[in-house]
Amino acid sequence: QVQLVEAGGGSVQSGGSLKLSCTASGDTLRTYCMGWFRQAPGHEREAVASTDSDGRTTYADSVIGRFTISQDNAKNILYLEMNNLTPDDTAVYFCAADPRWINDWSNVKSYHYWGQGTQVTVSS
Repeated sequence: QVQLVEAGGGSVQSGGSLKLSCTASGDTLRTYCMGWFRQAPGHEREAVASTDSDGRTTYADSVIGRFTISQDNAKNILYLEMNNLTPDDTAVYFCAADPRWINDWSNVKSYHYWGQGTQVTVSS
């Protein structure tokens, strides 16, 4: 059983930066497919970025060039560095993990383990 705990959320002004972390326990993340998702009020949960066990990364179009997903296998932590934030990035951010190979990285149903989320609020 894998437990995921997100941290690093907060309130920033437009143009600011935040770095989210997702600490895992119960298993090593090295062989997992990992993802970051977000959910704004009244909206469905949407994919932000993912990384697979080979280190390949994928991003939603809306965050390309601004967000970077990375993983520290030694510490078992997944990161999401977010720059040039806008009010549209306001949401609860979740990390997700699955030990299997994922074909559809953007599908919430592809991931078995989820964290509780961390709030990111960007003001204009």
